[in-house]
Formats: sequence, C-alpha cells, structure tokens
Amino acid sequence: MDPRFLGIPELTEAPSVAVVVDVMRAFTVAAWAFAQGAEKIVLAESLDKALALKTRHPDWVALKDGPPAPGFDAVNSPALLRSVDLGGRTVVQKTTAGTVGALAVKEASLVLCAGFVVAEATARLLRTRQSDSVTFVVTGEDGQADEDLACAQYIALRATEAAGAAGTDAAEFVRRAAGSRAAAELAQGVRQGAHPDDVALCLEVDRFPFAMVATSEGPLMVLRPHAMPSPSDEDPAA
Repeated sequence: MDPRFLGIPELTEAPSVAVVVDVMRAFTVAAWAFAQGAEKIVLAESLDKALALKTRHPDWVALKDGPPAPGFDAVNSPALLRSVDLGGRTVVQKTTAGTVGALAVKEASLVLCAGFVVAEATARLLRTRQSDSVTFVVTGEDGQADEDLACAQYIALRATEAAGAAGTDAAEFVRRAAGSRAAAELAQGVRQGAHPDDVALCLEVDRFPFAMVATSEGPLMVLRPHAMPSPSDEDPAA
C-alpha cells in the first residue's frame, strides 16, 4: 500500500481510497454516536444546511462545533455525547475540519472516517480491500495537525501489517497526539463546547470494533458504521 498524507487544501483530485482523520473531535464524536445507537450520520456542508435538514426532519439530532446554539441539539464533544441515547436516530454533523475533509473526497470509491478509537478496524478494512494507493486526509490545521497525522500514520502502518500481528505499538503515536495543539486547547478550555474528558476519550485506541464508511445517498454524504470480523476471520481476498 502506498499511503499519501495530505491536508484538505492539497486535495486537487479525487483519490481512489480516502481515510479522513479527525481525532479531536469530529470522528471520535461520530464513533461515540454510533456506540450510543445512532443509525447514520449525515455530514452537512454548512451550519445553514444542517439547520435546514433539522427543520425538515425534526427527529434528527443536529450537532456542531463550538458552544450550544439555537436549533442544534448537541455539541462536538465525545464526553457530552456518551450519556445521550441515540438509539435508531439520525445525526446531522457539521464541524470545522472533519466533515469538510470527508465532503472534499466524496467522489472517492471508498471513504473512511477515522480517529484512534476506530484505528484497528479501519486498518483491517484497508487490508481486506488491498488498495494500492490510499490518501489519508489530515483535516486539522490545513494538514499540519499532529494528532491527525499521528493517527493517520499509525493506521497506515497497521494496514500494511499481517492480520492479527502485534505489529506497531500505538503508544508513540498517542503521545504525539497528546502533545498536540488541539489537545492543549481542549485541556485549557480554549475550545468551546468541550468537556474535561474529551482529550482522554479522543486518545483511546480501538475503543470501538467498527470502521466508519461514508457514501453518497442521493444528495447527502452519509456515514455509517461498518462492523469488522475478528482478526482470525479476515480474508485478504474479500
């Protein structure tokens, strides 16, 4: 597998396979939403479009970056979302970087959204697809966010290792993410709509056993969980 690591501004053409990484916090939040029972997540292009979807579908849960705002039900915080029952619900998510990155590669044949919490499941899905080239979209800070780059590099390494192998240790990659600017801003309360536990939750490796696949469903880009079999059941020819 030939991995490329690009920021959103560097995406000049649709890749064949894209892994969009937003550790702090969009795709950690997305994973928690699925863990709390959400059926799907609609990735909105703008706050106005998120609100328009919410208006048309009052039972949907609208979620955004920053502080609470009229019309939105939740903020982009895994710690605040972990106690919310989302059983069977549709979530509409609009964030500063993660959703933007996913929409930027919506023409790719396979779009995965990832953070540390779904790293191994994401790597295993890449292994089963045996893609020659994979573009990792480092969404934060125009491609410079070390928490996203560290996670992307870790997934890329795990994707090239044998199924079930101990392989690359996540510790050094998590250490880099813990020392990132995003982690510091969250810990210091610089970013609004946050909880003190957010950083720790974003740094949990393989908390969930599913990957997250985004596909176009009509005019919408929709993210859904993709359950992965146990490593012993992996079939490289699948």
